[in-house]
Amino acid sequence: MKDDFDIFAFFKEYPTEEAARKYFENLRWKDGVRCPYCGGVHIAECSGKAPMPYHCRDCRKYFSVRVGTIMQGSKLPLQKWLLATYILTTSKKGVSSVRLAEILGTTQKTAWFLAHRIRESYKQSEAAPKFTGAVEVDETYVGGKERNKHASKKLRAGRGAVGKTPVVGLCTRDGEVRAFPVTEVNTETLSRAIRSNVAAGTAVYTDQLRAYRGLKEFTHLRVIHSAGEYVNGEVYTNSIESFWAILKRGHYGTYHFWSVKHLARYVNEFTARFNVRHFPARERVRVMVERGFGQRLTYGELTHAA
Repeated sequence: MKDDFDIFAFFKEYPTEEAARKYFENLRWKDGVRCPYCGGVHIAECSGKAPMPYHCRDCRKYFSVRVGTIMQGSKLPLQKWLLATYILTTSKKGVSSVRLAEILGTTQKTAWFLAHRIRESYKQSEAAPKFTGAVEVDETYVGGKERNKHASKKLRAGRGAVGKTPVVGLCTRDGEVRAFPVTEVNTETLSRAIRSNVAAGTAVYTDQLRAYRGLKEFTHLRVIHSAGEYVNGEVYTNSIESFWAILKRGHYGTYHFWSVKHLARYVNEFTARFNVRHFPARERVRVMVERGFGQRLTYGELTHAA
């Protein structure tokens, strides 16, 4: 069935800044406005001369729906925040900051910061329950291709993964993915990733990489890719490899370059978007907006992060 929440429908529903403000407020304060500083419910709406639209009679602070969210401190209209979230959430392979700036009518720097703040809300919850059932595990490498680099910058130690950052991914048979960069691919790193995200006793399917050894508390089965085996009954890693294909197309085709510093946010973007891919567009946007409540990322944190 065709999704009825296209860009035309978006502007029809949120044609003004006031409409966007009401959308954010209704999602955040379903039971009435509460102070984001003290949680108080004795709230007064302010006149146009006040610094912010609400005033808490308990802690005496002014606030808006932006406070305590990824939008805090931003001067961009809420309508542009909502549109940017819509675009990033519904674009299967992402959208570059250059293109986002053209759509929003901002500078590229503003769009870049805005997109990263939205990606911060996409990050995976550490409190999420562990996967059960059957889980596919695989790893890939993200970075520039050595053959495309200037001769003075090529790493001559080998091919394939040389100069790239490894990313580990886990995928359930229901199609839910978790993925994150790691420092290296070895038994310790992969075992930790699996034990942190998969419940003991679960069936874990991998390829023949030796680093996957030692998973004694799981039902660990492999497919031998080197022997031309990609499916052995219920044992395969095709689902997580399909996710890697989308990630790589976004990397090379849309963004072109991801620095190691910001790689985790880009991986989170693709992971979060993949996990809501079957939702109607309207629901996908709602989920992602709500994930931004309680999150914060300043420009200093973004640019000076290790």
